[in-house]
Amino acid sequence: MVGDDSWAGLADQFADEAYASVKGRVRTYVLHQQLLEHLPAPPASVLDVGGGAGHQSFPLAHAGYDVTLLDPSSAMLDKARQRLQQLPDEAQRRVTLVEADGENADEAVNGQRFAAVLCHGVLGYLERPEPLVEQLCRCTAAGGVVSIKAGNAKAMAVRPALERRWDDALASFDTRGEVGVLGVPTRADTVEELSELLRSRGVEPLRWYGVWLFVDWLDFSGAELDPSDSKQVAAAAAVELEASRRDPYRQLSRVFHLVGRKGPS
Repeated sequence: MVGDDSWAGLADQFADEAYASVKGRVRTYVLHQQLLEHLPAPPASVLDVGGGAGHQSFPLAHAGYDVTLLDPSSAMLDKARQRLQQLPDEAQRRVTLVEADGENADEAVNGQRFAAVLCHGVLGYLERPEPLVEQLCRCTAAGGVVSIKAGNAKAMAVRPALERRWDDALASFDTRGEVGVLGVPTRADTVEELSELLRSRGVEPLRWYGVWLFVDWLDFSGAELDPSDSKQVAAAAAVELEASRRDPYRQLSRVFHLVGRKGPS
């Protein structure tokens, strides 16, 4: 069962505004390219836990993957249905929508095991990551991929500093929580902690990346970023993809992307 839809009032802002911004487009592109380095070839099955309106998994369906999008918010799934209509008919037939909490994912998908399980931008809204990480690993087939995007606890001072909230920035060096850009409290993790959670559940971390850096800094510093300028967006995305793979840049990203592979059952 799914409780009250806490995302109902945020669905438009999240699906229609955040992902339409330069940061949103860069996020989708960079994560997609990183995923393609690890995913098996289509039509492998993909479970997107907390997949929202399908911004990350629908491009995979378009590329030939069989996608199950699981989300607890009926409002977000309505957005997903609207966006699904924009896909070719063949891609639409490869998508299944499931309304359920991520902590109940295994039951919600009737014990199905997937070649890849995605969970991008969800852990930060939970008090503890362990229950959801347990479900992600359980839903992954032997040899399958687990992909997690989470807030970077080691870069908590970046946003308040760029917004010139100096007292908040000073306090952020020793905190894990903040009120995110959507006005909702969020919590951050570290690569090391999530890697250990994966290992304890039979998933070996393969690689971790940053997600965005420069467009994030520009946005919080008040710079105007025009999402309609496709040439500039593409150029920014190329730089962000390169930075996401290199130190020290990836270490300064406010969010990180961790990919692991499940061992034999």
